[in-house]
Amino acid sequence: MQLVHSISALRSALAGQHAAFVPTMGALHDGHISLMNAARTHADTVVASIFVNRLQFGPNEDFDRYPRTLAADCERLAAAGVSVVFAPAEDELYPEAQTFHVEPPAIASQLEGEFRPGHFRGVATVVLKLFNIVQPQVALFGKKDYQQLAILRSMARQLALPFPIIGVDTLRDSDGLALSSRNRYLSVAERQQAPQLYRTLCALRDAIHGGASDFAGLEREASASLDATGWKSDYIAIRRRADLAVPTTGERELVILAASRLGNTRLIDNIEL
Repeated sequence: MQLVHSISALRSALAGQHAAFVPTMGALHDGHISLMNAARTHADTVVASIFVNRLQFGPNEDFDRYPRTLAADCERLAAAGVSVVFAPAEDELYPEAQTFHVEPPAIASQLEGEFRPGHFRGVATVVLKLFNIVQPQVALFGKKDYQQLAILRSMARQLALPFPIIGVDTLRDSDGLALSSRNRYLSVAERQQAPQLYRTLCALRDAIHGGASDFAGLEREASASLDATGWKSDYIAIRRRADLAVPTTGERELVILAASRLGNTRLIDNIEL
């Protein structure tokens, strides 16, 4: 496995190769490794990037304390069969002030976007930049960041990117908690309580499968029930899978998305119907 830090070195390493690309911010866990394993089924050469992107963090978010574990990450990526790791410094990816940005559509200001203004603008900008640098044959993203995946797929369609974006199912711990780099922020007691978020989504799914159709009421009840046990929910929302719009009566291709804070840790999750 090659570890490269410059754009020129990356392009030299990939010359003439067809690559599957997995962008990450590092602090890798088994969910990331499942993306690498999936990538190997699409191309002989797998490229992973590790870059904590300042543009997608708000002023009061955890950019400075976001875990940076490059050496351990590289060990895991080598064991997973990754061919090249691109780990640029900030001034390599942004050698001058980034004054050109990708402006995502209106859905980017809802759900996560309502609570993290500018987040998806930063995500879309860095991802498009990474795409231009790597020029992959396929790119893979986890479904845990469901809204991110939907926005990036829309960007790829509208900007005519010449490769598909593939979503990979969320990997969960044995108790249902979605794997996340931020899980390490949870205390022991919080970690025991954290699977309640997924159980709440499963209960909503079962209610809808059972015929419940007052989606707004279901959302309110689920949020109130979760918050009564010490959580602070930003949203629990039932949306249409295709575009994350509010569904109309009778639609069945749905996804339930949630973001809630347990102590000082903000967790997100989703479940498709």
